Amino acid sequence: MMTLAQPRIEVEYCRKCRWLLRAAWIAQELLSTFEDELGEVALQPASEPGVFRVRVGSKTLWCRKERGRFPEAKELKQLVRDEVSPEKDLGHSDQIK
Repeated sequence: MMTLAQPRIEVEYCRKCRWLLRAAWIAQELLSTFEDELGEVALQPASEPGVFRVRVGSKTLWCRKERGRFPEAKELKQLVRDEVSPEKDLGHSDQIK
């Protein structure tokens, strides 16, 4: 059951680049993995072009412009886990290739 203390994730995406489906997929992955830990995953159209950014609260976990690529689901789940539920076992997503 959600409480007010649970974190909110924002996935900001570029509309002009048509990244809504990618943002929605990321949101689905995070909500499925962190169903008890997250209060909300919000999709936010960006006002500037080329943006794909994932934030928890005011902290940016991923910025496509800074990293030069999109996140893989596995690495984004690890970043979110480290912020919202460090003790959570991610199963195969925690295993090193």
